[in-house]
Amino acid sequence: MSKLFSPLTIRNITLPNRIVMSPMCQYSARNGFISDWHTLHYGTRATGGTGLIIVEATGVSPEGRISPGDLGIWSDDHTEGLESVVNFIHNHGSVAAIQLAHAGRKASCAVPHNGGRQLGIKDGGWQTLAPSAVPFFEEDCIPESLNKEGIDKVISDFRNAVGRAHKAGFKVVEIHSAHGYLLHQFLSPLSNKRTDEYGGSFENRTRLIQEVVAAVKTVWPSGNPLFVRISATDWSEGGWNPEESIKLAEILKNLGVDLIDCSSGGNVPNAKIPVGPGYQVPFSKSIRSTGILTGAVGVITTADEAETILQEEKADLVLFGRELLRNPYFALHAAKKLGADIKWPLQYLRAK
Repeated sequence: MSKLFSPLTIRNITLPNRIVMSPMCQYSARNGFISDWHTLHYGTRATGGTGLIIVEATGVSPEGRISPGDLGIWSDDHTEGLESVVNFIHNHGSVAAIQLAHAGRKASCAVPHNGGRQLGIKDGGWQTLAPSAVPFFEEDCIPESLNKEGIDKVISDFRNAVGRAHKAGFKVVEIHSAHGYLLHQFLSPLSNKRTDEYGGSFENRTRLIQEVVAAVKTVWPSGNPLFVRISATDWSEGGWNPEESIKLAEILKNLGVDLIDCSSGGNVPNAKIPVGPGYQVPFSKSIRSTGILTGAVGVITTADEAETILQEEKADLVLFGRELLRNPYFALHAAKKLGADIKWPLQYLRAK
């Protein structure tokens, strides 16, 4: 039997298969509100058989958005639109998840199709925040180093966002601590130059993600899974590294995190990343050795690749990104390739 198409139960939630839609920003929101594009985008992957659909990085605060086009969840007003998408996903047999994020020093950027560079205040941007006053690109605006009051607000923003995600009906929440965004910025010595209790040692640099997880656990139902996405390495000397990722995974497991979504990079612009098929899978395998569930992601494009990763016990879930942009019905085709019989939409049965 195909492992890719075997169900997986995490706490009280059962995923119908191990295919996950990786969170990918659509830059199609206005003031954080969901649009018709999102309904079509996520709904199509649900009808296409994807087991778990993770809605894109959604800002826990206005200043935490990557761009003005990001989804938001900093207001109760955002939940109604999100709920409509969640209901569609669940009505078609998939499980809805959401990635909650704060972009930190990488916030206030134009959407990629408008160049993606950081916006100044006069151009519609906003003051960025970071562990230290160190910009991502040299030409970027200097981020404001967060004081304790600002850090407490970040923690509160994540906690409140998780409460709204529950209200909207999401069954899984993923905390974004990867790709050079705020929580990752605190983890890495390359972006965290602090000398207080949030900087310096491994214990101090991991303090914020631990506090965020502890805070969100107070409002997230105990029967619902909690994921954390990390960059397992900065791919740069002196930065966050795989050994620290394993240590962090052990800590997060003890705090009640269910799965580590194993990505990499994004914290410094000059990193040399050996991108290729399955290039991040070794991180998933090594972190999984701690006993926590893991998700493998990164240039995985075929059913056979995903099946092999699972059969060799290098991950528990496989996340697909660009492949699901190219082919929203990937899961239906993959099932046929692997000899699995999965549910098709009734409207499409004539094509099965």
